[in-house]
This record gives sequence, structure tokens and C-alpha cells, in this order.
Amino acid sequence: MSLLSITSILLTVSALFAWLNYHTLKLPTTIGIMVISLLFSLFLVILGAFGFEAGINMAEQLVAQIDFNKALLNGMLGFLLFAGAMHVNLDDLIESKWVIGLLASVGLCISTALVGIGTYFILNLVGIELSFAYCLLFGALISPTDPVAVMGILKTAGVSKKLETKITGESLFNDGVAIVFFLALFGIAVNGDQVDFGNIGMLFVQEAIGGAVFGFACGYLVLKMLKHVDNYQVEVLLTLALVAGGATAATSMHLSAPIAVVVAGLMIGNQGRRAAMSRETVKHLDTFWELIDEILNAVLFLIIGLEVMLLSSDAKIWLVGVLLAVLVITARLIAVSVPVSILRLHKDFHPHVIKILTWGGLRGGISVALALAIPAGPERDIVVTITYVIVVMSILLQGLTINKLVAATRQENPENQSSA
Repeated sequence: MSLLSITSILLTVSALFAWLNYHTLKLPTTIGIMVISLLFSLFLVILGAFGFEAGINMAEQLVAQIDFNKALLNGMLGFLLFAGAMHVNLDDLIESKWVIGLLASVGLCISTALVGIGTYFILNLVGIELSFAYCLLFGALISPTDPVAVMGILKTAGVSKKLETKITGESLFNDGVAIVFFLALFGIAVNGDQVDFGNIGMLFVQEAIGGAVFGFACGYLVLKMLKHVDNYQVEVLLTLALVAGGATAATSMHLSAPIAVVVAGLMIGNQGRRAAMSRETVKHLDTFWELIDEILNAVLFLIIGLEVMLLSSDAKIWLVGVLLAVLVITARLIAVSVPVSILRLHKDFHPHVIKILTWGGLRGGISVALALAIPAGPERDIVVTITYVIVVMSILLQGLTINKLVAATRQENPENQSSA
């Protein structure tokens, strides 16, 4: 099946499921699409179990042809991150730089270690064999909060602007750091490489720091070009080229494309709005990227729902996934509490910041994509299935209840809603 055919089917089904959600479930669009996609997949699986295999075979063939890892990490992610970064206020981001930086680095390390160690013991307890290196690899891929899921949910959560900046900022930047961790642990778990902190440090400098510098250079170049044109069609096209070309170039140079795109998006969304675009251009640019964001989100959550058809049917692994979902939330709580508690010695925070940052740290498609990057084998089947269970639980449970948590904290402390 050609790429055009696959894209056409995904867009058509996404539109149909969005329409069904609007008239029936009335959930947030992305979550509604994922829920209907899950129910559709489970329906096909049940039909297959009763001998009606034609539908499930066709659907499985379609999903099998989608390289989710490449489609997300090397395709959709750059556009989604840019769309999100464009709407983050740089001044607010700088004001929250310490908490965002610590959560995206120290917090990520803490979560990776806790989840990796906990996973190793739980799997051994239930009789599932997975090496400690693979457990740490799982910890690295499940620890980053997903910017796509996070930003989609925050639109309706009603959190204060400062808290929204912290949650969004962390999710935008921790992907690049998490991918560095993943690559380092991937070499150890899959290729049998020796632990070399020097190489890990160099990988971090090359990927994360190099990606940020490259993103700044690309953003600066496009910013200069925007200042010398007053035509919104050309300016929208320049931003589109910035994302597509910048992400592709960064990947080819082994730099972090996510971080590069985020830095470029922050520049265009802040300095570009103020100094390089007319009011009409800003209006058209926002509309264009909002549509890109909504369409790609819809397709992404549809694919997440469809992926269930390719997972292991071992009930024990699914049960472990539920147990590890609790572990991941607990590790998130600790990973948030440590940096925030340290910074509280010098800075005032919202009284419920730890609760909201913990529950607002959703897992999403990035974790699934990284899990699918593991070579085929029994280890991959275990990690992918557990990751999928945790991601779906995170999106459904946290995504549908974060607004209730925020509302409860607002009623309890109405006078503190604007604090950091």
C-alpha cells in the first residue's frame, strides 16, 4: 500500500471518529478519537476470535505498514512541537527556567532509575524475564512527559498560566534529553556496549546542546527573512520550511531535532510576532499551525488506538503494565518532589504544584515510538505491550481528570492560583 493510500485512510478514519466523538462521547477530540479507535480495534479482535478474520487481517496489515517510530519521531513530532512552542511565552519560560531545567534533567534521571529498578523486581516477581539493562531502557522511554498529549489536555484543564508554562516547558524540552538517555541505554541493552559516562556526556552535548544551537541558528535565519517580507503566504511557507528542513537537517547531523524545533518555535512565536510579522500574518500563521496541530494530533491518537491489534496477548504482561502504571506515577511524584522541594528554599510555589505537575505529566506517543525502535524479539514484545498499557492509562485517567484536580485545588486555595 502506498504512503498516499495509508495517509488517506488515516485522515478519513480520523475525521469519521472525530465526528462520532462529537456526537456521542463528547470527550476532548484527541482522547475521543483514541477511545473510539481502541473500541474499534477490540471489536475487530473479538470478531477475529469468532472466525471473522477478514476485517482484523486488513486492519493489522494497515497498522503493520505504519512505521510509528519514524512517522512520529522523524515526521509528525517536529510539526507538533513547533506548533506548541509558538504559543509559549518566552519571558514566562525564562522565569521558570530552573524548575523546567531540573525536571527535564534531574527529574528525568530519578524517574528513569526508579522505574528501571522497580520494573526489574516486579517482572522477576511475576516470572517474566527481562534483563536489568532493558528495564532501565524501559525507564528511559516511559519517563518523559509527552508534549503532544500534555498540550492537548492543558487547553481545557484551566491551570494557571505559570503552571501551564512549567508543565508545557518541561514536556517540550525533556524529549531531547530523554532520547539521549534512550540512545545511551539502547547501546548497552541491545548492542552490549560498556557503560561510558564520557561518551554519554558527549552524546548529550552533541544531541541536546548542539540541537539547541542549530535550532537557534535556523530560527534566527528565518526571523531575518520574515522581516524582509510582508506576505502571509510566503511567511507561512517559511515557517513550514523551517520545521521540515530544520528537523531533517538536525537528524542527519545527529543533533536533537525536537530541541532544535522547540528553540526555533520559541523564537518565531515570540520575537517573530513582535518584530517581524504584521497582525494579519500572525492571525493566518496561528490559524495554520493550529490546524496542523489538530490534524496531526487526531491521526497520532488514532494510530495509538489501532496499535493494540499488534500487541502481545499474554494477560500476565497486561497485568504487569497496570502495576507498572502505578510505579510510573509514583516515580513521577518523587522526580517532581525533589527539584521543587529544593527550589522552594529560594522561591514561592503554588501550594499544589507537586500534585498538578505529577498528574499533568502524561505519557503519550513518544514513549510508544521509542519502544517500537527496539529490535524485534521477546524483549521488544514485553516492553512495547507494557508501554502501550501505561500510555493508554495515562491519557485516559490523567487526561480526563486533570481538570477536576485543578478545579479542586482552585476551590481550596483561590487566592494562590496566580502563584508560581
